Amino acid sequence: MTASTSTPVTVKAKCGEKTVVAMGRRGRDRQKMNRFALCAILAATFAASVPGVARADGATQAAEVAASVAGSRGPVTNLPLPRFVSLKGSEGKVRRGPGQSHRVDWVFTRPGMPLRITAEHENWRRVEDPEGAGGWMHYTLLSGVRTALVVEDLVDLLAKPDPRAMIEARAEAGVVVRLLECGGDWCRVSRDRLRGWVPKTALWGVEADESFR
Repeated sequence: MTASTSTPVTVKAKCGEKTVVAMGRRGRDRQKMNRFALCAILAATFAASVPGVARADGATQAAEVAASVAGSRGPVTNLPLPRFVSLKGSEGKVRRGPGQSHRVDWVFTRPGMPLRITAEHENWRRVEDPEGAGGWMHYTLLSGVRTALVVEDLVDLLAKPDPRAMIEARAEAGVVVRLLECGGDWCRVSRDRLRGWVPKTALWGVEADESFR
């Protein structure tokens, strides 16, 4: 049986007992992201195999997003996914989809705020904040400068990566710090003129196994 090109065809993919239909913006929905990626890839593959089925732009974008989430490299930049960046300016609009025609859901207003890129589509990057909220931002609004958010109530900035080292300063929860280098379980950070070593577990904005200088 051949499908007609004028007849719309809906393709659904199931993971377990649930049909995954969209990616959410909150943390609880973020946990479904990998499941969504797998389902979208299966749906796109199935649709492509049916003769005469024309996929809509939304389906094409979903397949591209799913591929970028499921893979270890972005399809546009060939950089790792996910990866951390920061907000370049004092304001960044976050849209529901990858394009100027999509509505603005959020506006980030904290310069240097760390963000996590989870997908790529042409000049757009899907990002999320520490709470899992986010959407699509134009790449020009993002910076490769690495920052992190202090997530513990009061963190000691130490003279060296040793819990017994001298305390140089302290940082409260919610403070954004610049990441100077990371390795093992520690990162060297700066805030204004203060510098010191902080455990990775006290920060959001760096992967547990990430090392750089």
